[in-house]
Amino acid sequence: MVQIIVAMGEKAKFMQGQLLLDSGQLGGSFFQRTVVLVCQHNGEGAFGLVLNRALGKTAGELIIADLPDLLKESPLYLGGPVQPSALSYLHTDSFIPEADVLPNLALGHSLDDLLEIGESFSATKKVRLFAGYAGWSAGQLEGEMKRKAWLTHPASIELVFETPPELLWRKVFDFKGGWKNRLLGQMPEDLSHN
Repeated sequence: MVQIIVAMGEKAKFMQGQLLLDSGQLGGSFFQRTVVLVCQHNGEGAFGLVLNRALGKTAGELIIADLPDLLKESPLYLGGPVQPSALSYLHTDSFIPEADVLPNLALGHSLDDLLEIGESFSATKKVRLFAGYAGWSAGQLEGEMKRKAWLTHPASIELVFETPPELLWRKVFDFKGGWKNRLLGQMPEDLSHN
């Protein structure tokens, strides 16, 4: 995690590479029970992608482009409420020198670059596609953190690509440990069903 010194000796904590989890305070909002990967975070704001909201459609059904078969069959996820028609993707491979989210995990937005990734041969590459994103203006995410709207957990390639999205919420809370986290992870989405 990168830290910088800001005015009056306080440290601003940038959360790139962290997962944000609804702490239970976001009920009724878009972010209720979401797991968001913070892909970029600096003094100008933050950019993230919701990892556990599948659209129930494949990229080939919604993207108007001649996609390689690997990408056509890929599920599309709702990355957030901002610009739902904007394309973003995460990709990993055994070695990505330009990785900008985590080691060997990169964020992209270019359709041309996505097509190049889709056509390249690598048995270890993985790609996840997103429509829309979560965005915060300067200081907004920090304010939400001070209000304890989010809990954090370090992201990993395994959590991003290998954990089924419908199980991600609970699995991250299990990893966090402690009875409070396990209880929050097992709580039903609608408490009237309890």
